[in-house]
Amino acid sequence: MITRRFLIAGMTGIAGTMAASPLLQLASLPAAAGNWEKPGDLAIGAPEAPISIIEYFSLTCPHCRDFHTKTFPRLRTEYIETGKVRFIARDFPLNRPALDAAILAQCAGPERYFAFIETLFNTFDSWTRAADYVKALGQIGQLGGVSAAQFDDCRSDAALEAKIFSTMLEAQETYDVKSTPTFIINGKKQEGSMHFEAFSKSLDKFLPDN
Repeated sequence: MITRRFLIAGMTGIAGTMAASPLLQLASLPAAAGNWEKPGDLAIGAPEAPISIIEYFSLTCPHCRDFHTKTFPRLRTEYIETGKVRFIARDFPLNRPALDAAILAQCAGPERYFAFIETLFNTFDSWTRAADYVKALGQIGQLGGVSAAQFDDCRSDAALEAKIFSTMLEAQETYDVKSTPTFIINGKKQEGSMHFEAFSKSLDKFLPDN
């Protein structure tokens, strides 16, 4: 069961991070960096970073959850915030609950998208196992500033849904993405979640000093 106390704990940083974090400020920068980023992408990190990572993920994927709760915090601190990595997030929902969760995060807007992704993974078991997952997502949305009416409108937005499906189709056609998480690191595909140490070794190969 999702409780308000649990959700507030999971949402820690949505409001505060919006005001303070350079990551969320970077998310609004023009998507013109690197050879793999496209206009409209949701990205964080320095546009001139030597490494560009595209992650295709599903919000109901436990392996994606593991990456975001165990590996991503150190990736953010040691690579994104230090200017080594530009991180591009692309939704690849594997089922309807994942699609609705992706819609909620996108509905929040680019300045709150990554905070919502973090919260959805941190509250993964609560909303994915809820008897009414849409209601559970709605509770998360309200705590993050997305009203029930806004979420309903976004779920009815055919253009938003089409945008997500278009991203999935392009992923399949361009990178042969079949599962999540799949990472495209400077154009090279890597499948599956990894511990930070192994992921770090993959990234370091692309740094200028290596």
